[in-house]
Amino acid sequence: MMKSSGRPSLLVLIGPGLLVAATGVGAGDLLTASYAGSKAGMALVWAVVIGCVFKWALTEGLARWQMATGTTLLEGWTSRLGGWIRWVFLAYLLLWSLITGGSLGKACGVAGDGLFPLGDRGTSQAIWTVVHALGGLVLVWFGGFRTFERIMAVLVASMFVCVILAAALLGPDFEAIGRGLTRPTIRSGDLPYAVGLLGGVGGTVTLLSYGYWIRESNRSGLEGARLCRIDLGIAYAATGLFGIAMLVISSRIAVDRQGAEVALLLADQLREAAGPVARWVFLVGFWGAVFSSLLGVWQSAPYLFADFRQLSKGDADAIVDVDLDRTRAYRGYLIAIALVPLVLINLSVRHVQLAHAVLGALFMPLLAVTLLILNNREDWVGRGFRNRWGSNLLLILTLVTFAGIGISDLVGRLTGLLGGGGIGPS
Repeated sequence: MMKSSGRPSLLVLIGPGLLVAATGVGAGDLLTASYAGSKAGMALVWAVVIGCVFKWALTEGLARWQMATGTTLLEGWTSRLGGWIRWVFLAYLLLWSLITGGSLGKACGVAGDGLFPLGDRGTSQAIWTVVHALGGLVLVWFGGFRTFERIMAVLVASMFVCVILAAALLGPDFEAIGRGLTRPTIRSGDLPYAVGLLGGVGGTVTLLSYGYWIRESNRSGLEGARLCRIDLGIAYAATGLFGIAMLVISSRIAVDRQGAEVALLLADQLREAAGPVARWVFLVGFWGAVFSSLLGVWQSAPYLFADFRQLSKGDADAIVDVDLDRTRAYRGYLIAIALVPLVLINLSVRHVQLAHAVLGALFMPLLAVTLLILNNREDWVGRGFRNRWGSNLLLILTLVTFAGIGISDLVGRLTGLLGGGGIGPS
């Protein structure tokens, strides 16, 4: 893999964390915060903060494993827990890639149509979906990691600055935000929105991508672990600000649309509340959020599949010396994740989402459990990298919370499916 040389730049030092923030914050986070803000106002700000803390604990744990052992978490699962776990993960990865690729492509289509319509809405969104999917494929294929990192830095800036600026134009109620932070409450009917915010902040499988990005940045040892804590702290602080800004924006409206088109409703109502500039600012931020997420998934998901292929060949000891992004497995999966989900442009994905929910409900608890096992073995990670009591406490709280979220989400989706009500945003 490409390694940095010479004195590290600021982008090298905080780049992997920015990639986590950009990839983890996409249409799903925006929609979840939109519904929560519209229904519960600022009362659930605490859920955004706690969700970020939990995701920080998970990502810091997998980074610490890698700094201690030199292997990614997927490699650690295979070498320490058995080969069965990578096959379970492969099933999740394939289904996740299909649904995530389809939803991100559609969200980019909505964003492109909102900024530059091309004919009727359906046609325009389909065109922009294809353009973004293929554009992401070209940028990842030919750009290389450093080019990808720089593009993502620009998208991160547009996404956070524009959404936070749009919130500022509305005049945030700082007193209400303070109450939501200091007096955590769940009012009657707010539990589903609290659960959505806790689970929707910061991504799921994309957390594993951080291991490949810090390998590109040549981090290792205790110093590498320290840098990871810093850049992840910055990343999840920015993610939390984004989530709070979305609550501020959506607390002023009533959400009555489904899917990514909620963003267009938000933009239109921003125009009425704060003028046309606010609408454009928000739409640029929305586009930055969804396209950076698409680009991050296009670049990172193939790493996971390529790593899986190397492990299946029995090359675990040599993986660190393999340029995974140059392998056929990586390139083939990149093409697949860009093109295969396009079949979902005009199809209902309700049943596929249900299957995705079944596997997805298991992922975050699985990640927490394995980090509790792997990082508490001093003979595996060494005394300096072993979980401290604070890490264990956060991982246990994360396990309990996300296990509850998974069960609640699955029951809700089954009820919606059986009742014919469809499946809401996740």
